[in-house]
Amino acid sequence: MFRALRNPGAGGRLSDKGVYSNVVLHYGRPLKLTDLPLFGPHVMRATAATNALEHGADIAKVQEWLGHANIQTTRVYDRRHTRAEDSPTFKVAY
Repeated sequence: MFRALRNPGAGGRLSDKGVYSNVVLHYGRPLKLTDLPLFGPHVMRATAATNALEHGADIAKVQEWLGHANIQTTRVYDRRHTRAEDSPTFKVAY
């Protein structure tokens, strides 16, 4: 998802620590997102995959984008079915 600009020799990818320090913390701190217990690169990756699927992306393309060998792994990242606002109990008016 993120490509290294300064060290493309490492396969062109940022390390997990590089993503966390250079991207997540850099942009998350001003928004106070780093105080959230589940905020991190993995959650951002799952959110990006879910968002792509919500907006009509083909799951095979998302699988390729994430670099998964098995489509079942990509399905784990699909969080569309776990959204609270889609739950029938969320829609009940009291």
